[in-house]
Amino acid sequence: MALVESRNQALWQLRERYIPRGVAQAHPIFAARAEGVRIWDVDGKEYLDFAGGIGVMNVGHGHPRVLQAVRAQLERFTHVAFQVTPYEVYLRLAERLAHLAPGEGPKKTLFLTTGAEAVENAVKIARAFTGRPAVVALTHGFHGRTLLGMSLTGKAGYYKQNFGPFAPEVYHAPVPYPYRGVSEAQALEGLEELFRTQVDPERVAALILEPVLGEGGFIPLSPDYLQAVRRLTQAHGILLVADEIQSGFGRTGRFWAIQHSGVVPDLLLFAKSVAAGLPLSGVVGRAEVMDAPRPGGLGGTYAGNPLACAAGLAVLEVFQEEGLLERAQTLGERLWQGLASLQARFPQVGEVRGLGPMVALELVRDPVGKAPAPEAAQRVLEAARARGLILLKAGMYGNVIRVLVPLTAGEEEVQEGLRRLEGALEEALTEEG
Repeated sequence: MALVESRNQALWQLRERYIPRGVAQAHPIFAARAEGVRIWDVDGKEYLDFAGGIGVMNVGHGHPRVLQAVRAQLERFTHVAFQVTPYEVYLRLAERLAHLAPGEGPKKTLFLTTGAEAVENAVKIARAFTGRPAVVALTHGFHGRTLLGMSLTGKAGYYKQNFGPFAPEVYHAPVPYPYRGVSEAQALEGLEELFRTQVDPERVAALILEPVLGEGGFIPLSPDYLQAVRRLTQAHGILLVADEIQSGFGRTGRFWAIQHSGVVPDLLLFAKSVAAGLPLSGVVGRAEVMDAPRPGGLGGTYAGNPLACAAGLAVLEVFQEEGLLERAQTLGERLWQGLASLQARFPQVGEVRGLGPMVALELVRDPVGKAPAPEAAQRVLEAARARGLILLKAGMYGNVIRVLVPLTAGEEEVQEGLRRLEGALEEALTEEG
């Protein structure tokens, strides 16, 4: 008797026929609907979503306040282009984010559509303000898939492939990665060496970094390191750009991850969770820096779409009314406790790291040699999915399991997710043994 083909299988065949293979999927299932921290696929199976659309759904799927705001804006208009006829919702969200950005003094906000656009425009602004051409990024960092974004990204094989030649005047300094033997002192010396041997710091417009690396494996940059980098950039007149595209909007327990260090960047980039899944990104920073490009130098047809801006204002209301920063801190404590207990049980969990509820496990073949275990990480993802838990990998070696559960998740959902993760680790790592 022939087996009945599932809807997931049928759609996967359609995907194979019409979608380029370069658009990869972490899981071969198709979402039908989502609510809160849960997703249902087209075959009706329910999952706990600990991926959050790659860190996008910090307020959870389908939050009523966000839906209400989008519906109301939908009735008014969906697009007129801010450069043609501006609209108030763009201004109100820009005002709110300018006040939320770290630091004193006047700030201004530019809205765009994707994280990569935020990166590109930050570089444009920095070059316009300083009159300098060069940009420094960190190894293991991720800054997007455009030409400049790929050039800044510090992971070659997966993201850069054979897409070169890349943008000129981009340089990489080592990221501190203590678990892999790169101390903060060594990373700072590497940055100094870069300035001595590859690019004169007086030619550098900006240094861009993620306060907690996202795709790079949830490596947190310590307050001491960030403060040292800030002193160095100030000494040479280099703008510091904080890429908070994944770490922002409460993901680390503070509104911005950079706030844990006390460092005030010149420009800050945001996207992902700003509009609860609607495409919106931007740059916020010192007014004098943001005003460097002349009229016409910034913008985009869909940049600051009114539906997305309405969603963004609703997201900020949810943060305030539901105390999401406090909930994020509690969530972080629960996740750290749960993942630490898994590390104690499974020696292949080499390190638990991150900041607040932005936390991950690095899997290794053994805790002494620390050889990366990407195959084990893939088995964990598959075993977790079979148990109804959606996770993502990260890291230079593809051996890091990251957790991006919505900040609105309830205690029982978090504990259930941790139980499913434990079962997945037991199956995947026992299979390896």
